[in-house]
Amino acid sequence: MALAATPISVTNDTSYPSHPLSLLPKCTSLKQLKQIQAFAIKTHLQNDLNILTKLIQYCTQNPTPSSMEHAHQLFDTIHQPHIILFNSMARGYSRSNTSLKAIDLFIQALNDGLFPDNYTFPSLLKACACAKAFHEGKQLHGLAIKLGLNENIYVFPTLINMYTECNDVDAARQVFDKIAEPCIVSYNAIIKGYARSSRPNEALSLFRELQAKKLEPTDVTMLSILSCCALLGALDLGKWIHEYVKKNGFDKYVKVNTALIDMYAKCGSLDDAVSIFESMRIRDTQAWSALIMAYATHGQSYKALSMFQEMEKARVQPDEITFLGLLYACSHTGLVEEGCQYFYSMSAKYGIIPGIKHYGCMVDLLGRAGRLDEAYKFIDELPINPTPILWRTLLSACSSHGNVELGKQVIERIFELDDSHGGDYVILSNLCAKAKKYEDVDALRKLMIDRGAVKIPGCSSIEVNNVVHEFFSGKGVHCVSTTLYQALDELVKELKLVGYVPDTSLVSHADMNDGEKEITLRYHSEKLAIAFGLLNTPPGTTVRVVKNLRVCGDCHSAAKLISSIFQRQIILRDVQRFHHFKNGKCSCGDYW
Repeated sequence: MALAATPISVTNDTSYPSHPLSLLPKCTSLKQLKQIQAFAIKTHLQNDLNILTKLIQYCTQNPTPSSMEHAHQLFDTIHQPHIILFNSMARGYSRSNTSLKAIDLFIQALNDGLFPDNYTFPSLLKACACAKAFHEGKQLHGLAIKLGLNENIYVFPTLINMYTECNDVDAARQVFDKIAEPCIVSYNAIIKGYARSSRPNEALSLFRELQAKKLEPTDVTMLSILSCCALLGALDLGKWIHEYVKKNGFDKYVKVNTALIDMYAKCGSLDDAVSIFESMRIRDTQAWSALIMAYATHGQSYKALSMFQEMEKARVQPDEITFLGLLYACSHTGLVEEGCQYFYSMSAKYGIIPGIKHYGCMVDLLGRAGRLDEAYKFIDELPINPTPILWRTLLSACSSHGNVELGKQVIERIFELDDSHGGDYVILSNLCAKAKKYEDVDALRKLMIDRGAVKIPGCSSIEVNNVVHEFFSGKGVHCVSTTLYQALDELVKELKLVGYVPDTSLVSHADMNDGEKEITLRYHSEKLAIAFGLLNTPPGTTVRVVKNLRVCGDCHSAAKLISSIFQRQIILRDVQRFHHFKNGKCSCGDYW
């Protein structure tokens, strides 16, 4: 139970304060602040500008909705407030959950004749970034230019951050390129923007640029760069960055170590991720959650659940990410009852309100287990409006279990929300093709064309000799593509000798014969990447591939055989999880 704030005594004769400000150092709550304000009124100092300024600054230092409301009331009592006082208000609002009230107050201040200074726009732009208020942010940018305050060392980074938070990293880059001598704060802002926008190569290029300029990176820089390595799945690059982290003392930061866990896990090296965790002297909620998620995505579900028990023994409070890892672990191992228990304990035991990703994990958990009607009902009865992603999760489950009729119902629900995603048409089309419902296949293909829906092409990447090579289904991007195709043709011949039969049912083109369908399957991006890895790495080396979509069933079967024939471990990261292929088996146990 929370303790009530202790009143500040103002009635003791021997220590009766002569001025309200002498009480502020002892103030620990808004209730006590109001007592001080009452004392100021009693001593006829309620209009003293110095006292009002200090009271407002106290309210905005660690802002809450009630403290900001009180600060605003105090601000409104001041006739012609100084810009410094407005900046305090804007800074407070920018760090609160009512950040856009800073803009309303700014408009009021402008109408009252207040003129902004160098410290005004950073807080206002931060408020827009927090609220994703792109329109207001652009207007502030224009006003800053008009007033000649845009080319300020404090304004530049906040402008860059505002644009990236509002998902316009190209506008952020235009701002960055106008800086004559960008400082590390500006570099951090644009690098973070590229990392958040899944454009890691641009971020890494800027990191090399700041190094060439002899600028000293910070822990913020390293967090973004490690995120880029994770996005690329570039283990060798990640290991180099790890050495850089240790050499420059960044490994003293808990967040940097947590980012290292995440990077190693996403680059396919679970052992390195575990090693980082075990070396940490301080392990916070994020560190535990990162390791639980790492175990879950690598198919070691029981280890993930065991780590949660260790986390509870260590008396570390879980958060929403912790439960994402737990639900993920249960989903990919078929632990339906356990997953349901974790889901309902979130709010009942820990007071954590489930988010859209937790709901998605529950749909995935039920769908993978074949409880499709239950998953449909779960989405239909959600306390929030379901997103297309939730329905897509169920559509994938319908495809896995061959339920055409429910798949048709689900896609109608998707189309009510978004009919522009080409992958939806393809999933149902493939499902109908397997059921030999070719009229439905043709209808879906026509509908897809009429609506201009485009399917994201399959893309797989592999890092060889510190260079990330990308392959797209059906074609390569290398000058050695002819050699690669020939090697892949020979590889498929070897696979057929040990029992590989291409699953042409996965190709929904009714106008193709089996031979043409087999060719389409052969040049899937993950097969091209694996073949490239076999050609360009020494025998026995682990082949690590990253794919932007879910690995297809035919490539999954082929990878198992390749791992056996060539005695290579293949680690394939798709959009959902890691598959560790070794000695003809996969870590997912074919439950994926």
